[in-house]
Amino acid sequence: MESGARIGEPARRQHDRSFKAGLVEQSLQPGASVAVIARSNGINANLLFKWRRDHKGKTIAASKPTAAPPTVLLPVHVEPVARAGASSALEPLPTTAVGPGSRAATRGGVIELEFAGAQLRLRGAVDEAALCSVLRALRRSE
Repeated sequence: MESGARIGEPARRQHDRSFKAGLVEQSLQPGASVAVIARSNGINANLLFKWRRDHKGKTIAASKPTAAPPTVLLPVHVEPVARAGASSALEPLPTTAVGPGSRAATRGGVIELEFAGAQLRLRGAVDEAALCSVLRALRRSE
């Protein structure tokens, strides 16, 4: 395989940014023909279409709002809890009452579980009894 330009062949042309921008602006005018504009300026129409795509990509990228910070996922390991007198590890655990002024009561969150081939997403306050019923049903479907 050879490196560099071949002898007797013209080097690849480099076009100024202002030249490219001018042709792109002309081609974006209503009723403009890309083929005619390209031919009259000595370039291939496909090259002008590429410059248009590049221009539109930069315009779209510049107009996008700034991205939100990435979501941080924490590793979770769930183990069944065997309790004396409990018929299932999915029985609701005893809870402590949370008052309305408590910080825990105002926290919002999302719980996502993948279990028995299903995805379960819980937002906000979760009724433990209903959640246990859903998990039991999923366990039986395995």
